[in-house]
Amino acid sequence: MSEGLKKARARFVSTWGEMASQWGINKTMARVHALLMASDAALSVDEIMAALSISRGNASMNLRALADWGLVRRVSVGSERREYFQSEKDVWNMCCRIARERKKREIEPVIGALEECLREAGDGKESAAFRKRTAELLELVRTLDFVLGKLAQQEKNAVMPRVLTLLKAMS
Repeated sequence: MSEGLKKARARFVSTWGEMASQWGINKTMARVHALLMASDAALSVDEIMAALSISRGNASMNLRALADWGLVRRVSVGSERREYFQSEKDVWNMCCRIARERKKREIEPVIGALEECLREAGDGKESAAFRKRTAELLELVRTLDFVLGKLAQQEKNAVMPRVLTLLKAMS
């Protein structure tokens, strides 16, 4: 592998990890994901550990989390007994899977909490302003939930990428 490609891959892994941590995602999990995305071949746990200087437990835990998200999968490599992992290579499918998980883990619980706040606030005069702001916020979060839901459903559909490309061209 050329020195330029090594540097580019290292920068990619580092940048992906930093970006993900800004979104509240485990930095190491993002770095493992980036390493697998940047690799043409499936990688073993040992290769991931060596490339990222992380422990076996840390690598295994993050690979399991990435598999739960549907972003990586175990693959067989010849007659090897070691486990190998490969990332989803299609960026659109990856985006849809992330949207589905973020919706389930983050947006849906917020909707439930805001609905509970509205129930608990009561209908009195003193709670009117609180209820109004909370209801407006709930409507916004429900809209985000709807958009993420539609995005998550598009994994095998070519319509959404075209719509997004059209929107981008309009700006």
